[in-house]
Amino acid sequence: MSVRFAALPLAIVILLLAAVPAPHAQSTAPPSPPKKKNPLLKLAEPWPDADVLKARREDAEARPLFLNTAPLDFTLTANFTAINKDRNPESGTRYPATLTVAASDGTPRHIDVKLSARGHFRRMARNCAMVPLRIEFPKERLVGTPFDGQTTLKLGTGCENSKEYEQVTLREYLSYPMFRLVTPLAFRARLARATYTDEKSKKTSSPRYALFIEHENDVARRNEGRVVEIARASFKDLEPETLTRAMLYEFMVGNTDMSIFALHNVRMVQKPDRTLFLVPYDFDLSGFVHAPYAIPDRRLGLRTVQDRLYRGPCRTTEEFDAAAAPFLAKRRDIMTLLDSLGDLNSTARAEMKDYVESFFRTIDKPASIKKQFVDGCKPQPTM
Repeated sequence: MSVRFAALPLAIVILLLAAVPAPHAQSTAPPSPPKKKNPLLKLAEPWPDADVLKARREDAEARPLFLNTAPLDFTLTANFTAINKDRNPESGTRYPATLTVAASDGTPRHIDVKLSARGHFRRMARNCAMVPLRIEFPKERLVGTPFDGQTTLKLGTGCENSKEYEQVTLREYLSYPMFRLVTPLAFRARLARATYTDEKSKKTSSPRYALFIEHENDVARRNEGRVVEIARASFKDLEPETLTRAMLYEFMVGNTDMSIFALHNVRMVQKPDRTLFLVPYDFDLSGFVHAPYAIPDRRLGLRTVQDRLYRGPCRTTEEFDAAAAPFLAKRRDIMTLLDSLGDLNSTARAEMKDYVESFFRTIDKPASIKKQFVDGCKPQPTM
């Protein structure tokens, strides 16, 4: 039943869910353990009025962490020996930690947080010495700090403590504001300078670049929508114009490490009219970031991650041309952004600019768009 149900168009799914009667209570039966809520039910939930959506949008937009672009200095103190041994992707172990950051008045604030390892590829010991982290914040003691309003955040730790990986973090960071120049349906990111102190050995690292990624719920609220978990979705389920734009961006940065069908490195935002929008994230395996550990999926037939492959829906030349227009309009701003980070070394900067310019050469004329995206498109219902 679940397979057939998931294969139905989402509009029909919503109608079916709305028509399902609530089960009768059975007082004689023993209580059963709570069942995991069907994520499809959220599609049919009622929406608040426009004033509530506006208030949520303004609240999300005002998160202090993402109102400043200067790297944020902070210190994390925890049992990193144990955390960096937590390599099982199924593990949800949470570790106590202290995050120290300057409050708005300049005084240091010590915040009790919980850390957990996250991810899959970077969680493997052969790929990264330090696992990516998820930080869980308390409900109190955040007012007056950069983390006011936050609940949980993903933190990119930089993988290794080396100058080479400092450049990787900077490159990964730039992939977020670059997409936001084109669309508001994009995650915000905040560059940081993190110092890590192991509570047992008392060893303290030198400050190194890290990356905070906006909570997915705030991405949705900024766009007056909500996140929905819909696996097995296809291209036809998503708003076509923004889908093409998102997949064009994935092509721009050379990212093939994503899947709409499996909800891998993408989120879906639903608007009040029930339309679904795709929001991609996590670009560390892209050609733009060009991390030392990044290799393409062998099934794609790519030699390196810097070889581009368009994996989105097939469109007409006119539709691709319309999707390319926002990128071309921000071409100068994008190149200026790539020049904005002083600590990005000249070799990395030149490589990134050449890589992005090659994308612009592909989309700047209808003839090149037709050759690359129309004639070269391989029809597929999803990916």
